[in-house]
Amino acid sequence: MDRPLVFTLSLAFLIFFSLAPYSDATTYMVGDTSGWDISTDLDTWPQGKTFHVGDVLVFQYSSSDSVEELSKEYYDNCTTTRALETFSSGNTSIPLTRPGPWYFSSGNRLYCLGGMKLQLNVEEDNGWAAGPPASSPSESPAALTQPSTKSDNPFNPTSDAQRLLVPRPPSLLLHLVLSLSLSVMLRGLTRWTNKDM
Repeated sequence: MDRPLVFTLSLAFLIFFSLAPYSDATTYMVGDTSGWDISTDLDTWPQGKTFHVGDVLVFQYSSSDSVEELSKEYYDNCTTTRALETFSSGNTSIPLTRPGPWYFSSGNRLYCLGGMKLQLNVEEDNGWAAGPPASSPSESPAALTQPSTKSDNPFNPTSDAQRLLVPRPPSLLLHLVLSLSLSVMLRGLTRWTNKDM
């Protein structure tokens, strides 16, 4: 390959990847080291935390419990038979995919009535680009066969949140501008190298 062509292609890739936006996302261990448990003070756990679209909640709980995402009405009444989503692996990660209020409860109505429920508000992340539909909540394959306990929790952050750098999908306009720029640069390079022949 010709040197100018290699240089131009390298420059184009460098420009593309340096312009691709990034967003800081946070992974929160619900209940911190206590996990998702009846003894955890879940009313105060969200205090001092700001949740954004793109953040992830990690629920660690015993195999005898579950996590349910509820509507506000069912959250207020601890109606666990009408959950939007139910998770029971003992190790559940839920990406926060939309702004607004989110409501979670234990699948055990008595635990919910005892305070084992979580309400939080998710803010729009100004840097989060709209992209393909977000992935659904995940339960690790290992957890499906062997539920975790709080003591064998593979997620062991040094603080209550672990910072992650999550690439955002570049916008269509950015792709068009970069493609057009690359096309113009390559056309100019082709004319330049054909002149020298």
